[in-house]
Amino acid sequence: MQRRYFLYASAGLIAALLLSPKDMVFADHGEIEKMTLSKDEWEKRLTPEQFRVLRKEGTEPSGTSPLNNEKRKGTYVCAGCGFELFSSDMKYDSGTGWPSFFDTIEGHVETSTDFKLLYPRTEYHCARCGGHQGHVFKDGPKPTGLRYCNNGVALKFVPAEKKTGEEIKEKTE
Repeated sequence: MQRRYFLYASAGLIAALLLSPKDMVFADHGEIEKMTLSKDEWEKRLTPEQFRVLRKEGTEPSGTSPLNNEKRKGTYVCAGCGFELFSSDMKYDSGTGWPSFFDTIEGHVETSTDFKLLYPRTEYHCARCGGHQGHVFKDGPKPTGLRYCNNGVALKFVPAEKKTGEEIKEKTE
C-alpha cells in the first residue's frame, strides 16, 4: 500500500517538474510570460536599427535618440514587445547622450555580464523578450546610485494621458 502512494507521489512530482513554466520570470506583481520569436519574426517586427540593438546587443550612437529630450509624464516600454520598463519619474539627464534612468520597474529587467570592452560590464535586458536595452553603471543619482544607460531605439515612450493596453500595443507594432 505504501509503495503505491510512493509511486503516485513520485509520478506527481515528476509531472509537476516537467510541466512547470520554465519560460516564466517573476516580478513583485506576479509572473511574466516570456516572449520568444524566431530571428525572421523579429526582423519583420523591428526596424533594422532596433533589430541590431535589441537582438544583436548593439549600441546606438550617443545623442541620436529623440527620447533624450522627452520630458512628459509616461512610461518607457520595450520597443520589441511593449513591456513596461521605466516610468518617467525614474528618468534623468545624465549628460551622456543616452536616455538614462536611476531605477527600473521592479522585476521587468534582467542583467548579465558582458566583456565586449575586456572589462566586465553589467548589461540589462527586457525580462519578457530578452531584448538588449543597455548597461547599468554605479554612477547614478540618489536614491539608487545607479545609471541605467539605455539605447533610445530600444524604447518607446507612452505618454501618461494615452496609456492604455491598446495604445501600448499600437506603439510597439
